Amino acid sequence: MKKFIYAALLALALALLLPVDSAKAASDTILGGVFIGDVDVSGMTTEEATAAVRDYVEQLKAKNVTLKGKSDDQRVTVTVGQLGIDWANTDVVEEANSLGKAGNIIQRYKARKDLQQSTKKYNLEYSFNDDAIYQILDVDCASFNASKKNYTLKKEGDSFTITDGQIGYILDEQASLANIKSFFQNTWNHEDCDIDVVIEEDRPLGTYEDLSKVKDVLGTYTTSYSSSASARSANVANGCSLINGTTLYPGQEFSVLDTITPFTEENGYFPAGSYLNGLVVESVGGGICQVSTTLYNAVLKAELEVTERHNHSMIINYVDPSMDAAIAESGGKNFKFVNNLEYPIYIEGYTTSDKHITFTIYGVETRPSTHRVEYESEVLETIPAGADQIVTDPGQPIGVVSTQSAHIGYKAQLWKITYENGAETSREVINKSNYKMVPRIVTVGVATGDPTAAAQIGTAVATGDINQIRAVAGAIAAVQAAAATEGGDVAGAQAAAAAAAAGAEAQLQAQQAAAAAAAQPAPAEGEAAPAEGAQPEAAPAQEQAQPEAAPAQEQPAAEPTQEQAQPAETTPPETNPAELAPADTTPAEVPAG
Repeated sequence: MKKFIYAALLALALALLLPVDSAKAASDTILGGVFIGDVDVSGMTTEEATAAVRDYVEQLKAKNVTLKGKSDDQRVTVTVGQLGIDWANTDVVEEANSLGKAGNIIQRYKARKDLQQSTKKYNLEYSFNDDAIYQILDVDCASFNASKKNYTLKKEGDSFTITDGQIGYILDEQASLANIKSFFQNTWNHEDCDIDVVIEEDRPLGTYEDLSKVKDVLGTYTTSYSSSASARSANVANGCSLINGTTLYPGQEFSVLDTITPFTEENGYFPAGSYLNGLVVESVGGGICQVSTTLYNAVLKAELEVTERHNHSMIINYVDPSMDAAIAESGGKNFKFVNNLEYPIYIEGYTTSDKHITFTIYGVETRPSTHRVEYESEVLETIPAGADQIVTDPGQPIGVVSTQSAHIGYKAQLWKITYENGAETSREVINKSNYKMVPRIVTVGVATGDPTAAAQIGTAVATGDINQIRAVAGAIAAVQAAAATEGGDVAGAQAAAAAAAAGAEAQLQAQQAAAAAAAQPAPAEGEAAPAEGAQPEAAPAQEQAQPEAAPAQEQPAAEPTQEQAQPAETTPPETNPAELAPADTTPAEVPAG
């Protein structure tokens, strides 16, 4: 009976406390005393409360945030909105609206009773646009970073001087992002604010103690470019100077391309010959591969770790095969090596007035005095140059004949031979190289308005004989010279041109007849006819000039790739004059390599 009375009294109390409960049940307004963040949403519908909170968040986005670096002058001010911060927990409005309305009658009673005693505040939670924050840290705060300066060496005469290093500072973007998020989630009072970003010290490499020990010659190498023209010589000297003075610490990798590029006139380079798709072409920086090649051999003698090296596409002759190191800025060729020693090294490079380039690598010699290394080039195969390739050029005047010298092909490898106490202890192949064979290329100008001259040069080209081509081209040039000279013997020159063309025509007919006869041989009595499909021996062509072979010791490396870039291989090698075509060729003949 008592339980029934108590229940009745409780029901009556609730009825008195909630006199308009039936009316409120249909209401969608939030009870009084409820806040979301700093927004009083009492008596609002969920739509009204959502709009009110959004308006408030938009106001917060206009607040200023100052990101502070290491020093007082490192300050970047942005708005909250620029950081990409927004309202995340929009479902809190429904939660606020359900307060005092959800649960059983006792839970609703308690929630309403609590609101009579104090307010209820729901937290605002924020979402973050990490990309927007990283953009500000990376771009706007870039000045917070300061590059370190390592201790460096400089060789002056026979001694070295040491330059102090400087501590650098690096903005830790990931840690700074975490700082910013933590501040807004836990500390922000919705006013303008300052936030410290995370700056890490980047200590310089090197010490006086270590660098003062660098004085031993670990490896040195010299090559000559005495036959190079002024532009190529200037490129070699410029590239050498850009490498000279490098201090490389243990574990660091040196990249020749990163150090000496770009190949531009602004960076001290000039147009000179280089290799491109089997041709010698003019490109800015031509000749620079002699710099990387000379350094490569000094690196080998110092026994540093080579991480990338390529041979030239065609043979060069300032080092033996497989002792070269070609580079191509956009052609995927570079020369790189790592200081795999315990101490720093110093690279000295210089050129001389008699056109020699030398690289010397200094360090701390830890190899025993009984230790010695040598490198030996081995040519595995020689590929003779093929028949002349004759090309007509309608862009060149008729009678102009230019040649590019042939290049013999090679396959080679380089041996590293190690000695201890004068006795050979090991022998290993450290690279293999393939160098393309390229025939002599003869370019014949055919541009003319004279049909007779055009027919004459066409017949000469058809013979495939460079001597006939030169003879006819010379006769045509003589006709042009006579016509341009007052009182010139044009008729005599034309007769001579006709005779030269007739000689070419006779040779061409003889070649065609011999080829036809060889193609249809009459089998001798008692002899079997040639097997079906057998190829007749071609009639002998006019003997073609063959270039002298490049030195049998030139080097190889990885399978050559097509040079597609400017400067494909920016360094033509020193040219052996014996490789060039005869002296009557045009300036199109330039040193290759």
